[in-house]
Amino acid sequence: MIPLATYRKAMFWEKFNYRNLPYVVRCKLCSHYCIIKENEKGKCHTRLNKNGTLYAINWGMADATAIDPIEKKPFFHFKPNTKTLSFGTYGCNFKCLNCQNWNLSQAYQHSLHNDFSNPNLKPEKIVEIAIKTNADGISYTYSEPTIFFEYAYDTIVIAKKMKPELYHTFISNGYFSKELIDFIEKQNLIDAINIDLKFINEKKYKQICGASLKPVLKNIERIFQISPKIHIEIINLIIPEENDTENDIKSLCQFIHKLSPDIPLHFNRFYPAYMLQNKKATPFDILFKAKEIANEIGVKYVYIGNIAYPGVQDTICPNCGFIAVERDYIYRTKTNYIVKNGKVHCKKCDYELPIIP
Repeated sequence: MIPLATYRKAMFWEKFNYRNLPYVVRCKLCSHYCIIKENEKGKCHTRLNKNGTLYAINWGMADATAIDPIEKKPFFHFKPNTKTLSFGTYGCNFKCLNCQNWNLSQAYQHSLHNDFSNPNLKPEKIVEIAIKTNADGISYTYSEPTIFFEYAYDTIVIAKKMKPELYHTFISNGYFSKELIDFIEKQNLIDAINIDLKFINEKKYKQICGASLKPVLKNIERIFQISPKIHIEIINLIIPEENDTENDIKSLCQFIHKLSPDIPLHFNRFYPAYMLQNKKATPFDILFKAKEIANEIGVKYVYIGNIAYPGVQDTICPNCGFIAVERDYIYRTKTNYIVKNGKVHCKKCDYELPIIP
């Protein structure tokens, strides 16, 4: 049992009057707004109520640290051809049946969180690794960054002192609370976020993720309202027989297009994983059809991931068809655009492209 003194006091919670029980708190970090009784944890299993104080018990417990191209996250319109230090820790506020990182996100169910590669990696050490490896930024990923926000926050604060030019990105399921995103905006904590819009169907969110669709949609809208302060990209994993119909795809694309046709949209191929190993990988024709539907609706920048197929990850100028950025399936990237006054332009027709160089 890890001593209580090694935990970090959690952020975003309040004491809560619940059936006259003592020491009850409500967590306000994500859209579950868990009511947590004494000696119990929230749905993410990373926040523990002890004597009426909420603690983040995954603070400092990093795993899966790696240096990645930013395109792997995936970010295609943010800092192309740069390197990012990626890390995550155990726990998640979702229970996705298809999770490819289930050994992190659901570690508490499988007694895996005591066997981390970096069980005591403090924020300053993460920043030191980023600096030593010449990373251009830090990505909070693998597991949901919302549920290790205290860890991420402390890392960002230290990074801004040690090397202010480092960028910070979240790869998220989008289920954070209003209080959290307001705080992130006010403190200028992150530069970009990729939100996984898993389904456009409330029932599927509940069945497969143990969550709800509405908060995710609201948070995507909220992030877009404050862009370009926070750059946003959307990813959708197409799972056979779950979200692969034309109506599913159309509804998702219409939601994105209504916000902005310039938001990058990534359709990723599903591979059997975790509790959905009985399903087949997504057929190529469905992925190509999804891209076609998105383009017809008017989404300008549509990509297909998790497949080795030429051209599907290239950025095409919507004005003249010129290949502004070439990418292959292992994220090797060649930029063919020009930058004028900090803005990216097509080399052929001078059309301004929504890419942050």
